[in-house]
Amino acid sequence: MSYQALYRKFRPQEFDDVKGQDHIVTTLKNQIKADRIGHAYLFCGTRGTGKTTIAKIFAKAVNCEHPADGSPCGECPTCKAIAAGTSMNVIEIDAASNNGVDNIRQIREEVEYRPTEGKYKVYIIDEVHMLSIGAFNALLKTLEEPPSYVIFILATTEAHKIPITILSRCQRYDFRRISIETITARLRELMEEEQITVEERALRYVAKAGDGSMRDALSLLDQCIAFYLGQELTYDKVLETLGAVDTEVFSRLLRQILEKNITGAIATIEELVVEGRELGQFVTDFTWYLRNLMLVQSSDDMEDVLDISSENLALLKEEAQMVDVDVLMRYIRIFSELGSQIKYAVQKRILIEIAVIKLCKPEMEKDYTSLVDRIDSLEKKLEKGVVVTAPGSARQGVAGNAESAASDAPKKELPKAIPEDIKQVIANWGGILSQLTGLTKTYLKMATKSLGANGALLLVYEDANAYTYVTENRSDCQDALKAAVAERIGKEIEIQVKLNDTGRSSDEIYPDLGQLIQIDIEEEDF
Repeated sequence: MSYQALYRKFRPQEFDDVKGQDHIVTTLKNQIKADRIGHAYLFCGTRGTGKTTIAKIFAKAVNCEHPADGSPCGECPTCKAIAAGTSMNVIEIDAASNNGVDNIRQIREEVEYRPTEGKYKVYIIDEVHMLSIGAFNALLKTLEEPPSYVIFILATTEAHKIPITILSRCQRYDFRRISIETITARLRELMEEEQITVEERALRYVAKAGDGSMRDALSLLDQCIAFYLGQELTYDKVLETLGAVDTEVFSRLLRQILEKNITGAIATIEELVVEGRELGQFVTDFTWYLRNLMLVQSSDDMEDVLDISSENLALLKEEAQMVDVDVLMRYIRIFSELGSQIKYAVQKRILIEIAVIKLCKPEMEKDYTSLVDRIDSLEKKLEKGVVVTAPGSARQGVAGNAESAASDAPKKELPKAIPEDIKQVIANWGGILSQLTGLTKTYLKMATKSLGANGALLLVYEDANAYTYVTENRSDCQDALKAAVAERIGKEIEIQVKLNDTGRSSDEIYPDLGQLIQIDIEEEDF
């Protein structure tokens, strides 16, 4: 016989085998024992929680020749036929591919005929929310008053899409996500039966990765076993197979962020990329790590809530003393938003790097939580004896000299009115540069964009090489920039180039229009 996937091989065949849905199993067994069987059931819940499995067990139980305590015996011809999928009394329909009115009309015609064997004909309609409005309307009357020998079981992952007229005709059962402990215990039991050695930490990680779905967890475990066939399955091997990241990496990245070490944080992400880790899973797991850190901060008795080892818990408690709760909530918000963006993103790495830079540089944001982070950073610098100067002030070692130099130096003047065409150029700067290539694009990026005489665009350079290249290669640089601007905004502008050799930063002397006007960011800029 060909190999069967674990989730198929070990699919429960009786109610006692079902894990994590005791509230539903008990109710259905009591109905069968008391002969109070309904005519229509709605099973709702996320994927892999047992909706179709329980529907099939229920179909066997109501038709079983020798039921025991509300469960099917599994030995009679009826039970065996239903388990093998050959029974005429149990009809499974996939509403995703059979969602039209004609499909439902066929059901209405078939229910007129009594079952050839057994007591009930059971219709299991999977993903019922995929039915069309016309199909739902065609089902209404039959669902409300079916023949006494017909039972409908509707299964769905999206109950909110089902019309209220259908909901009101069914007994609704909500399937819960299965806990990590329950999934782990089941996986351990099956691995003993399969005689495969698996580390406890590995089982718990697979159970967590299943996200409440027994089927997903079994599929992931099947994948890991196949990759290391014949070997002991360890925690590290599971991480490698699933492209996941060890907790130690999260701890290192968090400490680099807290130290505002952008270079180190980007290097850590580079390390993950080189190792082939799945970046979407990394974002999810790091967000979960931050969540655990927040829980540790909120209470001292979190050992039972957090699914981590005692060593990692001690590490979390140490890091909890290093970060303020408001700052931590900002981190969680940024990575939670990133989790929804990265799912369909092409440049996942770039999005992660931008998020990490945001965490390291709270001045990039203007909300309350980033303000708390900025104040916290300033306080730490002051504690270390670092002199903090306001933007635009002279960078002197002695405060008195700084004030004197600042008063003597010419102050930059903000432009009284920025021409509309210059505003458009600055706002579209990223898109304009994306039309250019080579050194032209590289050197134009280095310029401080300001306002020149007669409303011209002034490019100020501190790098003499860049200034020389842009001025001496006028056709390749300035003319190419003018053409790109004209194509982008439909207007021609005048361009002036200036070298700042004063020894002071350009943005202290010339107003940087890039900071005054919102600039677009395009993928080509990175």
